[in-house]
Amino acid sequence: MNTELTAVLKAASDPTRRRVLTLLAQHGPMRVTDLARHFEMSLNSVSKHIKTLESAGLVSRRTEWREHLIELQTERMALVDTWFKDLRSIWDMRLEKLDTIITREP
Repeated sequence: MNTELTAVLKAASDPTRRRVLTLLAQHGPMRVTDLARHFEMSLNSVSKHIKTLESAGLVSRRTEWREHLIELQTERMALVDTWFKDLRSIWDMRLEKLDTIITREP
């Protein structure tokens, strides 16, 4: 598994970070303070989660005046999608092989 995919999966393994990703997908770019309102934790804790997502390339941050807007970066999600497609193709080949074995047996 490549290091980029590992970073994405590790970052998305935490329920809080998955919720941040979901909120950004649903609402578009959000201020850090608006994201923090959805969680029962400090603003600092939410910021740490956001930094982890940034490091994995799942979100980006842009500054408008004094506000920090967090935006979902869906390109990195393609790594996970590609990995799952590869897994599906392996299982498809195995199932086809099993089907061949079963249909050949009396």
